[in-house]
Amino acid sequence: MASSHQKMEKRVFDLEEDLAVSLAKYIADLSHHFANKKRLFTMVLSSNASEPPYVDSIDWSIWHIFWLDERVVPKTHVDSNYKLAYDGFLFKVPILHGNVYAIDDTLSAEGAAEEYEARLKHLVNNKVIDVSSESGFSKFDLNLLGRGPDGHVASLFPGHPLLKENKKWVTFIKDAPKPPPERITLTFPVINSSDYIALVAHGAVSIALGEGNPPTAETLPVQRVAPEGLLTWFLDKDAASKL
Repeated sequence: MASSHQKMEKRVFDLEEDLAVSLAKYIADLSHHFANKKRLFTMVLSSNASEPPYVDSIDWSIWHIFWLDERVVPKTHVDSNYKLAYDGFLFKVPILHGNVYAIDDTLSAEGAAEEYEARLKHLVNNKVIDVSSESGFSKFDLNLLGRGPDGHVASLFPGHPLLKENKKWVTFIKDAPKPPPERITLTFPVINSSDYIALVAHGAVSIALGEGNPPTAETLPVQRVAPEGLLTWFLDKDAASKL
């Protein structure tokens, strides 16, 4: 499915618990789909999206977990997205340890970004991660996104030069407008090469979805999300009321 013919759907929920249940089922269904299709399931997590489900029927052995972005801090640090995910659900489910791809927290921001990109390319060569025939970038099965109150996604912030990055798969930022300032992040070409994107938005927001509008210099990062496959918004009533 070409991004120029992007498919999008919106799911709106009265209660956040209902949103979480629907999102869990959505992830579980995709896990079963890719289990049948290729015996692999690659999913990218963000820090401000909901955690994957615990479902007995899921074949966790085929799951491969990646990070949309990561703060350049030790894995044991309270700001670490890895720690957040581990404390939230990774310790509960039997995903193989070697299938969880955290950054090398001993490196600088630049070094960690370069190492993570090299690892993604190695996994493409080993047929763990697909590559997009359209963009040539890594193609994840599911990218689970959240959006910040300023409209940022990943560690791609409004007005930042990294929004224009179209060569690298993974890049770094040292001046993030919210702490901690040093992070690595997937770039938009990788994000938008995804087969499926679930974008979770809680609370009132003052931005439109940007449907049908090409990105401009003023476009918020969240409005640049346009996967090759299907974009599904998971919205509570407050968030949906402003769209």
